[in-house]
Amino acid sequence: MKRLTQRGLFWLKVCLHISFLSPIIYLVLMVLTDNAGGDPVQYIIHYTGMGALNALVVTLLISPLAKRFKQGLLLQTRRLVGLYVFAFACLHIAAFISLDLLFAWGFLFEEIVKRPYILVGAASLIIATLLALTSFQAVKRKLGKRWQSLHNWIYVMAILAPIHFYWSVKSEIIEPSIYIGIFALLLWYRRKSIKQWLFGRA
Repeated sequence: MKRLTQRGLFWLKVCLHISFLSPIIYLVLMVLTDNAGGDPVQYIIHYTGMGALNALVVTLLISPLAKRFKQGLLLQTRRLVGLYVFAFACLHIAAFISLDLLFAWGFLFEEIVKRPYILVGAASLIIATLLALTSFQAVKRKLGKRWQSLHNWIYVMAILAPIHFYWSVKSEIIEPSIYIGIFALLLWYRRKSIKQWLFGRA
């Protein structure tokens, strides 16, 4: 396989932007044309949640692919894809609060207590927010070695996000189970890095 060049990296990023923006445009069109199913609110919430989940899978796939095919420049797409994880997660929670709860903030806290999957989802969103806010080069330089330790929390997010999906479904568990398996494989691939992060080099 040919090495990725800076020009190739540019066009790859363009393709990634198109790949992640197209589903959002598609969702808007589906809603505007009344093709969002019998329950548009749940359709939007589920759709944006799946967008965040899929973007997280892509984010975790980048490093293994870069190592396997010796494409170091591919690592420079992680921030871009990671920000789309954050964007879809924000759309997901925004749809839930505005369309489902109608901005009833008091009811939101009641729902968190009654439904653990919402608490797990909120924890994932907090991690995604922290990673997005600290993804800039200036912040990375300022944090130094602590930056990598902070961004290793994506491993925790990779556990919480599929659990949130699994607990949120009422009957159909095949799809969330597949995602749990995918994330388990991606985390198993990083088992040495995770063990080092958790327990140090000793």
